[in-house]
Amino acid sequence: MLSGESHYFSNEGSFVMREGTICLMRRNELFKKLKKVGPNGEPPSLISLFLDQKTLRHYATENSIPKQSAYRGKAMLDLSGNSFLKGFFNSLLPYVDNPGKLHAKMAELKTYEAIELLLQTGDSYRNFLFDFQEPHKIDLETYMNHNFKYNIPLSSFAKLAGRSLSTFKRDFTKIFETTPEKWLQQKRLEQAHYLLSKREMRPSEVYLEVGFENLSHFSFAFKKTFGLTPTELTEQTKQTSY
Repeated sequence: MLSGESHYFSNEGSFVMREGTICLMRRNELFKKLKKVGPNGEPPSLISLFLDQKTLRHYATENSIPKQSAYRGKAMLDLSGNSFLKGFFNSLLPYVDNPGKLHAKMAELKTYEAIELLLQTGDSYRNFLFDFQEPHKIDLETYMNHNFKYNIPLSSFAKLAGRSLSTFKRDFTKIFETTPEKWLQQKRLEQAHYLLSKREMRPSEVYLEVGFENLSHFSFAFKKTFGLTPTELTEQTKQTSY
């Protein structure tokens, strides 16, 4: 993180990246992200490096790294205290102002350097990086009830639940007796009603929290379901509590 702040929220809890923070995020994990200006008003800015599966598989083959067991640790690891990784990211700073200098060969070398540095950090990172197992078919009802607030395509829900999109829709309808689209909207609206009436949160906070893309669509859907807008419910709740 070069400046500002990035707040990440997941089922594991929250994680805040401030200036100088270095973190490693696992693939196939759901996070909500909120960007904020820094303490002196500086805008959020960061350098991200994506270690894609093709690159990691190629590295594992070249270095005779055996098949790893499924990774079961935390989805986000704080590496801010690693001086070697700090030096690595400092070496990328000149490319921020001169992106044309980061040609394909240099990008590949830098990516491999990052992998090497992570492996030097500890044996556990081998398991983190080279777990190539795809998500297995999991309990769909539990999974959706835990993750409905994430605003991602149905195809992503299907992949993370270990299913093709067609199988996901079929299993979903069998369990919930409605379509994923209708269930997700109803579930999100019910959660929004709870946050507005019981937690006294503002509509501008709630719509993103429960997975809606914009405030106007959220307000329209909310009124259609509950007969009043989120703002009207908020005012009604304030009057009741006085």
